[in-house]
Amino acid sequence: MPRLVRRAAEIRAEGKPPKRIREFVGRVNTGTAALSVAHMKSPRGWSEPGQTPDFDEMSIVLRGTLHVEHLRGAMDVRRGQAVMASAGEWVRYSTPHRGGAEYVAVCLPAFSPKTVHRDA
Repeated sequence: MPRLVRRAAEIRAEGKPPKRIREFVGRVNTGTAALSVAHMKSPRGWSEPGQTPDFDEMSIVLRGTLHVEHLRGAMDVRRGQAVMASAGEWVRYSTPHRGGAEYVAVCLPAFSPKTVHRDA
């Protein structure tokens, strides 16, 4: 039987200024370890430490621009575009442009603080 997810769980975000994370499916809100789906809203100037996660992460930008740094350079992911980062690949996400960004992130398996491996 399908399961209704009535509301998202608010998750504390890394980086500054604060970013809003609302997990709909994942370890915190539904106890799902296979994947996570979260709605993100990050203001202009938000940046987090780099990471080398043990999960694949796909982000679909709904509004604004998500800046993604990687070992070979950087890219801007704009509204209507997506970015895919593979497990074991170093990335750093930020929203330096006016208006910040709103996006949906899907992690496979689900996001976990223990498997994100953030830079010190």
